[in-house]
Amino acid sequence: MNGRLRVLLWALPPFIFLGIFYFLPLVRILVTALGADRLVGGGQAVLPDWRSLAAVLGFTIWQALVSTAASLVAGLPLAWWLREHGSRLRSVARLLLTVPFVMPVVVTASAFMALMGPSGLLNRWLMGWFDLSAPPIQWMHTFGIIILAHVFYNTSVVVRVVSGFWSQQDRRLADVAGTLGAPAWRTLVTVEAPLVLPAVVSSALLVFLFCFSSFGVVLILGGLRFSTLEVAIYRQAVSYFNLPAAAVLALVQLAVTFTAMSLYTRLQRRHAVPQQVESAERFANEKPRTRGHWIGDGLGTVAALILVSPLAALTVQSFAAGTSDWSLANYAGLLQGRADSAFLASPVEAVGNSVRNALATMVISLVLGTGMAYTLFLMPGRGGRWLDPVFLLPLGTSAVTLGLGYIISMGPLRTSPLLVPAAHALIASPFVLRVILPALRRFQPGLRQASAVLGATPRQTWWRVELPLLLPACAVAAVFAFAVSMGEFGASLLIARPEHPTMPLMIFGLLSRPGLANLGQAQAMSVVLMAVTGASMFALDRLPVAIREF
Repeated sequence: MNGRLRVLLWALPPFIFLGIFYFLPLVRILVTALGADRLVGGGQAVLPDWRSLAAVLGFTIWQALVSTAASLVAGLPLAWWLREHGSRLRSVARLLLTVPFVMPVVVTASAFMALMGPSGLLNRWLMGWFDLSAPPIQWMHTFGIIILAHVFYNTSVVVRVVSGFWSQQDRRLADVAGTLGAPAWRTLVTVEAPLVLPAVVSSALLVFLFCFSSFGVVLILGGLRFSTLEVAIYRQAVSYFNLPAAAVLALVQLAVTFTAMSLYTRLQRRHAVPQQVESAERFANEKPRTRGHWIGDGLGTVAALILVSPLAALTVQSFAAGTSDWSLANYAGLLQGRADSAFLASPVEAVGNSVRNALATMVISLVLGTGMAYTLFLMPGRGGRWLDPVFLLPLGTSAVTLGLGYIISMGPLRTSPLLVPAAHALIASPFVLRVILPALRRFQPGLRQASAVLGATPRQTWWRVELPLLLPACAVAAVFAFAVSMGEFGASLLIARPEHPTMPLMIFGLLSRPGLANLGQAQAMSVVLMAVTGASMFALDRLPVAIREF
């Protein structure tokens, strides 16, 4: 088969899909924004004045910068510990540190409400211990809880990126510095810190990108007091049905996120190294265990446990039913459809909708991601370097912006239940790409050549040689796509039909309604969603695949 024809066949499905479900919605957003008589000003303008836009943009950037700095402060010591200390607790701590990042945003919001809300675990304990009449912790709908939730999410990003890069650095440089009499702190500051700085900057850019495009955390935990660009887009589109204003805000959001994503991908290409965590573990296990190692293991494990404490509080509160007694009432309530629900479906039906969407997303994103990976693999030159960031564009585009684009551009398809898995697949496909592409690049060229010499056609070579070698990577990608779809919130909030709610939408609806019964059922469903997502990530971690590039 001609090489160009093979590239075209692999590239055609992802390009058609991106054209319909990504570029067309973005073009319609641009046309809607620029089609208004005036973008800013009085009268019939889209936005009342420049100050309103500057205020939203300024707060979005400010909270992202503060969240990034706080995540670095929390994550860098843990990254050093994971790199320096090897033990059985190390793998457990890595798993605990990964759990928060893969949790759906509505689960995180439920978890912080269960831990620090007016009827949360901490307030109940403090009121009981000190005989207080009012909750002493009043952090809900404050700037502080937004930052805490972002740190909860993004500490694992810093740890994963920095510790993986750090473990690959030549340790002999630090050994030489120690031999020359440099104390440990000086070696860390003058030798190791400059080497690991590119990874720190990359992780900071990635965390900034996630916090800048934060939606669910600010919407649920921040309340009406705070509004990022994402939240402003949602409110303009849904609450006021001012689509031109939402489109203008979406363009601003896209400009910033694309800039951050381009910087991140450039740094990643320049400083990327294959992550082989086992080498760091072997090095650490060769060193004698000292008291400092045991103290470091203890502190690191305690820090990891603190990081997942909101999820533990959520689990405990889901069995409390608004009292101090243990009960399954919240879970039993999920089995009953509520007549006053904002959705035209029961919680059980929402679970079924989420599972069906996730399975469809898994299939679609595997097809798209595999096509993207083969396209980049077969185009190693300048063309591949240009296409790589193009395929990553959905990752740098907020789910709310995509949902807005679908509202504007999809016409009759807006009511189709297939639109939700299509949006989820668009979000998951860059993750699938980043899992399958390294597996392709590890193939030995001799395998294909030997197959061709033995008379196999390219199709037979792919089916009998390449596909079996890709199956472990495909399993990892499928699990990741399943988890992404199960927890997706932003796009679904705009495009899902009331008769087809997903689990995150049902949780959000319950959290938005007053009453302990609604809160308890939201917490119970959050635990179910947390268990499904956590089990997916646990299965991914146990698969015998050493793919950790993304």
